[in-house]
Amino acid sequence: MEATRRRIRLYGGYFEQFISTLSENVREKIEYGLLLLKTQDRISSRFIKHLREGLYELRTEYQGNIYRVFFIFDEGNIVVLFNGFQKKTSKTPQQEISKALKIKEAYYADKQSSNSRL
Repeated sequence: MEATRRRIRLYGGYFEQFISTLSENVREKIEYGLLLLKTQDRISSRFIKHLREGLYELRTEYQGNIYRVFFIFDEGNIVVLFNGFQKKTSKTPQQEISKALKIKEAYYADKQSSNSRL
């Protein structure tokens, strides 16, 4: 069986801004989750969760702290990473989900306008 190889794309600088604030150990844990996204067909719900409207969260825990990075699948395999945050409550805050959904809308609008220029 051939291993899955997804491409991971970043959009809008949100992910880079978030990850730059984290310690090296936390970044390594998040990068492990990204490696799973790139290479595995099936990933445990410990690592990813579908929220709604095609929006997912990559779930990372390190030393009792919880981190989330929002992403979508595009064209079947491109994973586009959006904003991330450190989770302080048991539920993912609604304003973080709303922000990710707005970024998703902007991503598809940008994609549409770049495709129409071809």
